[in-house]
Amino acid sequence: MTITVGDRIPDVPVRITVDGAPSPTTTAELLGSGRVVLFAVPGAFTPTCSRQHLPSYVDSAAELSAAGVDRIACIAVNDPFVMEAWAASQGVGEEITMVSDGNGEFAEAIGMAVDASGAGLGTRSKRYAMVIEDGVVTTFLPEDDGFSAVASLGSCVVDALKA
Repeated sequence: MTITVGDRIPDVPVRITVDGAPSPTTTAELLGSGRVVLFAVPGAFTPTCSRQHLPSYVDSAAELSAAGVDRIACIAVNDPFVMEAWAASQGVGEEITMVSDGNGEFAEAIGMAVDASGAGLGTRSKRYAMVIEDGVVTTFLPEDDGFSAVASLGSCVVDALKA
């Protein structure tokens, strides 16, 4: 079952990088309080994710903050070392928390896991964005095909928050 507006975010283990080292945390800790924008990418360093999706949030970070967003988080089924290297290569800075869903547990728990083994990528997450307020999904912007970057860009979330 795919997560929808009104659902509470499931609490699963994930990792972030703190002071250069992987640090275990949970989605409840990262996403459970305040207004959070979470966006998922199929994979770090992949073309659409690197050229379009992540940069759209770097570009929209100030606008999202001005709209009352407390945290912007990017999640992918990649390890925390890859997420940290990707953040550095993209100039992410402190505006976006890079979250490793290394085993795909969060993607699976919200019904957004996709088998990309035909392309040699194993299980990944479909591309989406969501606004979460105190742990509850208030806006959900999934991509129709799971991979395009049309409905889930940073500008789309800004527009949704203004509506």
